[in-house]
Amino acid sequence: MSVARVTEVIASSPKSFDDAIEQGVKRATQTLDNVTSLWVKDQSVEVKNNKIVGYKVAMKVTFILK
Repeated sequence: MSVARVTEVIASSPKSFDDAIEQGVKRATQTLDNVTSLWVKDQSVEVKNNKIVGYKVAMKVTFILK
């Protein structure tokens, strides 16, 4: 039997949503062991002077507890 835990990670990127997701996974796996999946819960963009300047994602990261 295994037990999983879910934590929320928010990441951002000036490039794209995909890059924000990759940055979030990269950072989460530095701290969390046994990451098995993630769910992108929310996406948003930051706008300045009528242009998109940032992409942000809120993710639920699932990892197995030892």
